[in-house]
Amino acid sequence: MNGHEIISLYENVAALTGRMLEAARDGDWARLVELESHCSCQVQVLRDDYPPALLAGEQRNRKVELINRILADDREIRVLTEPWMTRLSALINSAGAERKLSQAYGGTPRR
Repeated sequence: MNGHEIISLYENVAALTGRMLEAARDGDWARLVELESHCSCQVQVLRDDYPPALLAGEQRNRKVELINRILADDREIRVLTEPWMTRLSALINSAGAERKLSQAYGGTPRR
């Protein structure tokens, strides 16, 4: 993979993480998951390119800029999704505990 292809992939990842951030801000979790899947595919292409092409000058600076943007978006996405994930985990755990109690005492779990 040459330098232009590498930069193009990083630009795609940066665009996807930007859209993922918008989805997280909107609370559109289904869209976030879909975009994350596309992003993972692009990242996998970068990982599969071993050894990576050496970049110099403008291309190297652009790659660093894109990586910093991707990391910043990722941090903000995590800030936005962690409370939702915590609530979801609590719901799942409470539903599981309710089922266990119900089974232990012969009742039927609420739905």
